[in-house]
Amino acid sequence: MRLLKAIVRPDKVDAVKDALQAEGIAGMTVTEVRGHGKQKGHTAIYRGREYQVTLLPKMEIEVVVQHPLAESACAAIITAARTGEIGDGRVFVMPVERTYSIRTGGVEE
Repeated sequence: MRLLKAIVRPDKVDAVKDALQAEGIAGMTVTEVRGHGKQKGHTAIYRGREYQVTLLPKMEIEVVVQHPLAESACAAIITAARTGEIGDGRVFVMPVERTYSIRTGGVEE
């Protein structure tokens, strides 16, 4: 199994969810996160004063998939989240040794 962590723009979450559903992937966890990469933030004005916004709002989508589906799931996420601009995000792929169902206590490997 593989854990896919995708950091995407907030307005791309629904497109990514729909793309993963089209691949037959139903479960996911979505978390509001903040960070920066090459984008490095921007200058904003609040009550007439300028200030630097260095941590930008992003969304983290986590999905666990069987190993053979990992590449097609990554491709679906990238296609759905891409705008071509700096700040589109990144996908991380990590191995998952096993999972446990809390309700049943069962193990999946």
